[in-house]
Amino acid sequence: MVIAGFGCRAGATPESFRNALAATGTRPDALAVPADRAGAIASFAEAKGLAVHPIAADVLQGIDTPTRSTVSLAARGVGSVAEAVALVAAGPGARIVVTRTISSDRMATCAIAQGPES
Repeated sequence: MVIAGFGCRAGATPESFRNALAATGTRPDALAVPADRAGAIASFAEAKGLAVHPIAADVLQGIDTPTRSTVSLAARGVGSVAEAVALVAAGPGARIVVTRTISSDRMATCAIAQGPES
């Protein structure tokens, strides 16, 4: 399964998510986002016809990500929220295939993880 993981700031729009995903050049099977941001991505997910996997904040702690953002580390305790939620949603043995991209309005990030069965 190919998962698009997202991180976002308050105020991110469907266009923010679309732009960040487009930058990856990928067509995911599903989306993942921190649970407290699930509402922010709902209309984008519905328009794409994709399920959203909300990931609890405590699950993200200790996830090793290729990207090491100081902003993300300070806010969430992980190097990249987008990469971490993608890895968790894709399951054990998943790997990042597209590192974090940033939307042109800088409101959303997206990373792509692939599960072992993909």
